[in-house]
Amino acid sequence: MSTVKEFLSEQDELAIIEAIKKAELNTSGEIRVHIEASSKKETYQRALEVFEGLKMYNTQQRNGVLLYIATEDHKFVICGDKGIDDVVADDFWDCTRDTIATYFKEGNFKDGIIAGILNAGEQLKKYFPYQADDTDELSNEISKG
Repeated sequence: MSTVKEFLSEQDELAIIEAIKKAELNTSGEIRVHIEASSKKETYQRALEVFEGLKMYNTQQRNGVLLYIATEDHKFVICGDKGIDDVVADDFWDCTRDTIATYFKEGNFKDGIIAGILNAGEQLKKYFPYQADDTDELSNEISKG
């Protein structure tokens, strides 16, 4: 199951969007998921391009997070914006990455993405707690390439 269309069902996508909404109740951070088949570029570099293309830097605290998945390449990357990188340790995303990888190795992509999103929300709330006046600055929809 490597193509973008086959990677997640419509119900899976709805469950992931709900997980994003739930995770964002813990943090002022913004979480997005992007799925594409593959990239000729190094995975992290491609994720940064997608991050820019989705204008994920358009948050007040520069605290957007992208989970980029290349299905045919069997790779994923988590990248955070400057506001996050400025305040967290270099290994900040390791537990989220490891959580996702565990599920992905079992072929359980939906649950891996959801677990990663919820973990990211928990991690982000330490540095970017939810504020009463917080607004949803970025779309929660899954983007596809």
